[in-house]
Formats: sequence, structure tokens, C-alpha cells
Amino acid sequence: MIVAIDGPAGVGKSTVAKLLASQLGYLYLDTGALYRSVAWAVLENGLNPDDSHAVTGLLTKLSLQMKVKDNAVYVSVNGKDVTEELRTPAVSAAASVVSAIPAVRAWLLPVQRQIGQKGSVVAEGRDIGTKVFPSAPVKFFLEADPTVRAQRRHRELVAAGHLGAIEQTRAELTGRDDRDRSRAAAPLVAAEDAHHIDTSSLSAEDVVNQMLAVVTAKL
Repeated sequence: MIVAIDGPAGVGKSTVAKLLASQLGYLYLDTGALYRSVAWAVLENGLNPDDSHAVTGLLTKLSLQMKVKDNAVYVSVNGKDVTEELRTPAVSAAASVVSAIPAVRAWLLPVQRQIGQKGSVVAEGRDIGTKVFPSAPVKFFLEADPTVRAQRRHRELVAAGHLGAIEQTRAELTGRDDRDRSRAAAPLVAAEDAHHIDTSSLSAEDVVNQMLAVVTAKL
């Protein structure tokens, strides 16, 4: 069983995906962390995320490892644990840029699918139901009001020690949305058979309960 969860930033994908995976006893796959890891490596090596040639060349030098422990995801790049460095505004912005590079998406596609072959999985990202696991029996597309999304992401950043105006957070989300939805390679779009859930006024538990009803009906 593969459960695919897609949607833009700030809709609660990671939170509900972790909860759902925990309740079902499935493996949790955070594909966004993989793209953020590539972005981290790009910045760490002093490269411009817009330089697709340089970014593509860097891929041959990278080795990514992902593991889940106590419902938390840990990611290493070439043996270095970079988990705590993946949620900075700089890495987020760079991840949105490098994820539009076809070579990056092609390089990470088999990595994601290999994880999906390890057993039942709850995978979340932006092209899970359309590109990574198009045959997944259960697909969800989460949405939320832009203001709510900005508030959620701003709280996450503040909790992680990244201070800034909420207007800046809202502008960064808008820019990321535009890049994700307009990129040529696997743009952010709902799969035709995805179940849509608006999380604006729902708690994470409410969303998971709706998902559980759909998933258990497929078991």
C-alpha cells in the first residue's frame, strides 16, 4: 500500500503524513527533505541554485541517506547529518529552484521509488501522486487558505529560531508556489484521482481521521 500526499507548502503535509504513517504502521517518506538535501549541498558548495549545469555536475558527487527513528526523519549528505539545517529560509528557497531542474528530479526519482519498495509507505511531496507513484491506490491533495499557510510556516520558522516578518514568509510562499506550479518538470498539480482536503480550519488529527477513512476502505 502506498499513500501519496501532495500539496503546496504550509498545508500540513509533513505533520499529517507522519501521524498517518504512525497510526497505520507504515514507513514515512518525506520527499521534500531529499530536495532540500540537494539544495543544502548546492549552497554548501557555493553554487548558484539557478546554475543547472553546475547543480547537475554536483549530483555525481552526492550520496543521500534517509532514515526514520521515533517518527522523526533524519537525512545525511555524504555521511553528514544535515537534518537541522534543512528548514532554513535559504535552503527552502534553493530547494524550490533546484527542484525545477529536470536532472535533479530524474536523479531523485529512483531514490524515492526504492524507498517505496521497502513496504507500505506514506509519501508526501509535490508530485507523488502524479510522477513518483502514479499507481498509488490512495492519493490526497491538501490545500489551505494562503493566509493560514503563511501563518503556519511563520510559526515553524520562529520555533526553529528563524526570525522574520510574516509578510516575508507570505512572499516566499507565493514565490515558491509560482515556481512549483509553473515548472516544466513534474509541476505541482493534483492527480485526477486524488482526494482533496482543505486543511484551513482542520486540526492535524481531523485531517488524519479523514485520510484513515479513505485508506481503510482500500485495505
